[in-house]
Amino acid sequence: MTLKEHIEAFYSQDSKTLDRGAALRAFHELKFFLNGGEIRAANRSPDSPTGWKVNDWVKKGILLGFRLGELTDFSASEHFPFFDKITYPLKKLTVDNQVRLVPGGSSIRDGSFVAKGVVIMPPAYINTGAYVDEGTMIDSHALVGSCAQIGKRVHISAAAQIGGVLEPVGALPVIIEDDVLVGGNCGVYEGAVVKRRAVLGAGVVLTGSMPLYDLVQGTVYRRTSTQPLVVPEGAVVVPGTRSVDKPFAKKHGISLYAPVIVKYRDESTDAATALEESLR
Repeated sequence: MTLKEHIEAFYSQDSKTLDRGAALRAFHELKFFLNGGEIRAANRSPDSPTGWKVNDWVKKGILLGFRLGELTDFSASEHFPFFDKITYPLKKLTVDNQVRLVPGGSSIRDGSFVAKGVVIMPPAYINTGAYVDEGTMIDSHALVGSCAQIGKRVHISAAAQIGGVLEPVGALPVIIEDDVLVGGNCGVYEGAVVKRRAVLGAGVVLTGSMPLYDLVQGTVYRRTSTQPLVVPEGAVVVPGTRSVDKPFAKKHGISLYAPVIVKYRDESTDAATALEESLR
């Protein structure tokens, strides 16, 4: 049987009656490949309208690890107590990984991939199943959620939240493609796909239930029953509002938050969003 077949078989069984030793071996093999970036929760796919396909069996394997894990003591000392599933310790890094992990309380969970040249400012958190590609910066108080896929040379600014999507297992995780700028205090959730070179201005929030208004193209992008919300390549998105037509809303002047595409990247945008190489 292949690793995929083993994982799917163990995932479908009751954790109380399955062969625990064999299941753990399959899980640790999966985690080994996740750590090395050889297996991912989602992969590029030219056959998909979004350019991505989910590997649901990988997410099943990650969930299997939670079922198999027993709570254990990971405390650094009696003054710094930590307790988590034994199957998910912190990721082991050395200077040979060429990841700049600045001191100050950041955590990278085992089963995630962090490529060389990544910079992680404290405190930040990268959850299991995540993939963070070369040259990306994860700024202070930023989160990269479980199974999120982050491309090359991305800047996840301070306090930005890239949501995790483990369940349902068939749901595409959040995708941030190459050369994207995610501004401070942004939130990207529910499997949204941000295409390459897009810019999310500070405070932009993207969810599956939230339409994205394109002032340039005169169109509205929405999640459908089969496709996630997709931010077009090179789009510059800022926080906006939209009016509410209900009589009560009109009476009280109520409007709702709406993300708005105000332009597409040009030379001035590139200059404003360029990462300072000296910081690396």
